[in-house]
Amino acid sequence: MEHPDFIEVYENALDLVTCTNIIRQFQTSERVQRGRTGGGVDLELKDSWDMSISNAPEWSSTTVMLNQIALRCLRLYLRKFAHAIVAPLHFKTPNPATGALQLVRAEELATTDESFLTTLAVKAFRPGDINLQKYESDVGGYPYWHCELYPKRDDHGETLHRVLLWTLYLNDSFTEGETEFLYQSRKIRPKAGSLLIAPTAFTHTHRGNRPKGGDKYIATSWILFRRAEQLYEAQPASAR
Repeated sequence: MEHPDFIEVYENALDLVTCTNIIRQFQTSERVQRGRTGGGVDLELKDSWDMSISNAPEWSSTTVMLNQIALRCLRLYLRKFAHAIVAPLHFKTPNPATGALQLVRAEELATTDESFLTTLAVKAFRPGDINLQKYESDVGGYPYWHCELYPKRDDHGETLHRVLLWTLYLNDSFTEGETEFLYQSRKIRPKAGSLLIAPTAFTHTHRGNRPKGGDKYIATSWILFRRAEQLYEAQPASAR
């Protein structure tokens, strides 16, 4: 039996014209600044030019569109790897015949209808901030082996809520520049319009290799668990 590596790539997630338009808008934005890691700006670890777009009014339509694309690909991911949602959380749904609550089983998610899967995904997860990033040709990159799940001061545990990472490649007019996963011994070659999804923990330690012969542009974010206050809403005292 072949063991999965939990790294999935969804080609043609975004059309090439829209990819190009995002790059052009990025190139003219005054919001672009030096890329940061969890510890701040350190060009030895990461050499990039970044911009967070999630709270920028001029990027609102792009943010909505990219989150919709990520959700569409997330549904495909959950159909293949259902335990990403049913292992940590115990969802129950009414039995159609009896009305009694029953657990949602992993094997059901492969064939369940889109609306139910979407409802389940939105109940469990929320989108992270979207970052646009530019890695300059022959200079930029994120060569440090890193993962996306770690404690961070003063962010209320947000980085510890990350479940999956996603990266949408906006161009491929360069060589190398792969997203390389350490333990899976796998390099993902950027292809414009393709979206990558992978787990955030140390098991999927990765790095961004330096592009050669052209600048590399990506959009990237995370799928996070909803906070416990939302997942486990307090019941009225009379119902306890």
